[in-house]
Amino acid sequence: MTDRADSESARLHNALRAHLRQEFVAPAAAIVGFADIVIEDAERAGLSDYAADLDRIRSAGLSLQALLDEVLQQSGEVDDIVGYRTKLRHDLRTPINAVKGYGEMIVEDARDSGHDSLLPDLEKLLAAADGILERIDALVAFSGDASIDSGQPSFADASRVVDALRGSQPAASQHAIAGQILVVDDNASNRDLLARQLTRDGHAVETVASGREALALTAERAFDLILLDVMMPEMSGYEVLSTLKHDPHTVEIPVIMISALDEIDSIVRCIEAGAVDYLPKPFAPAILRARIRASLENKLLRDRERAMMREIQIAKERNETLLLSILPRAVVERINEGAAMVADHIPEATIIFADIVNFTPFSGNLSPTDVVGVLNKIFSAFDRLVDQYGAEKIKTIGDGYMVAVGIPEPCEDHAAIAARLSLRMLETFDAIRSEIDAPIQLRIGIHIGPAIAGVIGERKFAYDIWGTTVNIASRMESHGLPDRVHVSKMVADRLEGQFSFVPRGAIDVKGAGLMETFWLEA
Repeated sequence: MTDRADSESARLHNALRAHLRQEFVAPAAAIVGFADIVIEDAERAGLSDYAADLDRIRSAGLSLQALLDEVLQQSGEVDDIVGYRTKLRHDLRTPINAVKGYGEMIVEDARDSGHDSLLPDLEKLLAAADGILERIDALVAFSGDASIDSGQPSFADASRVVDALRGSQPAASQHAIAGQILVVDDNASNRDLLARQLTRDGHAVETVASGREALALTAERAFDLILLDVMMPEMSGYEVLSTLKHDPHTVEIPVIMISALDEIDSIVRCIEAGAVDYLPKPFAPAILRARIRASLENKLLRDRERAMMREIQIAKERNETLLLSILPRAVVERINEGAAMVADHIPEATIIFADIVNFTPFSGNLSPTDVVGVLNKIFSAFDRLVDQYGAEKIKTIGDGYMVAVGIPEPCEDHAAIAARLSLRMLETFDAIRSEIDAPIQLRIGIHIGPAIAGVIGERKFAYDIWGTTVNIASRMESHGLPDRVHVSKMVADRLEGQFSFVPRGAIDVKGAGLMETFWLEA
């Protein structure tokens, strides 16, 4: 026999053993599992009369498992199936007969004594035993087209799963912990036993018999954990796993693979595809419980981590929103990038000062709430205009309002923008004044020139600008007239031909001496 033939034979032999595990080991594990449940229920109910026979059933189930392990661990070629068949038919009937004999007696006694609570699990135990007997009687020599019966997966199915696992590429990848668990297994005994065990441990359990049912259910409902059988007809567990891990809605659900297929390659493929664990059948309930607890704990930690990250992101966004209400966006970006200090020399910008005339005597007759309400109404309207024109509000000082255009980001037409913005501020103020019927007026001053800009303070930091340009703009406002825009000659010269200006004449500006100034006309 060639090496290639040897390899193929070994592959088929392993697939056959996996198939036999699927057919015989699962119901054997169900016998022991349901026996444990009935024993526990009987002890809780004080039904000591059943203890001896229940122990005999459990012992027979354990003997059955040991015999199966012995048979399935034997080495040999696929052609040795006759040996498997003989061993299974001869050796397995004794423990099966013991299970059925004692089980049927207990069922009869429990019915006569009114202990109906024991009956459902006893009947499932007996059904598992009957299932093994049916499989023993139906066992035939396996080939590529032979099967145990028409309703069960064939050897070809087992081989197909092995091939799929070998050839497929992996997907890209509560202290009283109770979770929403989905059990996916085509074997009814497995589903039933797992559901009973998990429910007793406090979990909410859903069961389905196929991969397609599982995918349909996970599309509608959220689960904390999925127990997924590898060997299933139509759609293998590996295919289901790959689909789950490619779907953004289900990719985070932990999946524990359960299978009679115990090859290292199968385990590696499933883990690489995104499974968090792999349990070969049969498995001890204590091990299953520990694996489930670990998976749920890890999911809880991941969920908490994601929740914390979301909270951090929300807090970051809130902080950024707060910063943007205080500082220009360009300055916030520099701070976020790690700038220790923000201090800039602006070669040229346009500064606007606006002041509400007669507000102090007007507010003397108002309540604090009304004073704040009026100022908020006016300055909020100005804020919207500033955003609309791409300017930057620097600050409010009492009933004064300061704006810069071309700070912190340079802007070629900053003077024209400032002129249009100032005229709109007058219009908006007039509309609000009429609405509230207040004897107040607005005075605006504008000047062009260089400035220093930066952030000052630690706890109550602020973005501010300084320099002669700022001082002169302030003087333009304070030397102006109500409901007029007062500008320096530099502004008028820069905007000549774009706006109308009326000369005011020379005025004495503190710190600057005599200056020619103008009125900006609407």
